[in-house]
Amino acid sequence: MIDDIKKDATQRMQKCVDVLKQALTKLRTGRANTALLEHVRVDYYGNETPLTQVASVVVEDARTISISPWEKNLVQTIEKAILASDLGLTPNTAGTTIRINLPPLTEERRRDLIKVVKAETEQARVAIRNVRRDANQDIKDLAKEKLITGDEEKKGEAEVQKLTDQYVAKAEEVMAAKEKELLAV
Repeated sequence: MIDDIKKDATQRMQKCVDVLKQALTKLRTGRANTALLEHVRVDYYGNETPLTQVASVVVEDARTISISPWEKNLVQTIEKAILASDLGLTPNTAGTTIRINLPPLTEERRRDLIKVVKAETEQARVAIRNVRRDANQDIKDLAKEKLITGDEEKKGEAEVQKLTDQYVAKAEEVMAAKEKELLAV
């Protein structure tokens, strides 16, 4: 029973770390990354469609992303979607190819992005601690129903705390890696 609770807690904590990683890939660093455009949606025949489903998105070099729409009539629509996004990027069109040049980040912008990284990491920590709270509550419920002994309850809570510490450390590692990436010039 406690093993099931631990397994569930482990899966949920891993999901928290995965969500953090996904959130941080959307942050713009000095390098070009196709993940920047994953959340951009394009009006494709009346449907909001992810950009990656209507065009080929490729990193040309360290500071340039190239977008090649599969249909010529989508060039203007894709440009509008990129301009409307919260990325602050300006697309340049040459025929049917759209290029996005990523300007180098200023020191002030880097600091702002690091604050965002820390805030996202704090949200992940809170989510991990919420999983711990839920797992501990499940263990307490088992003890209340006399399905486990008091010693097993204490041992289970200690194991859940170890899991929590482990996944908080993973979130910290993700944060440190992103900070290092942001500070690299």
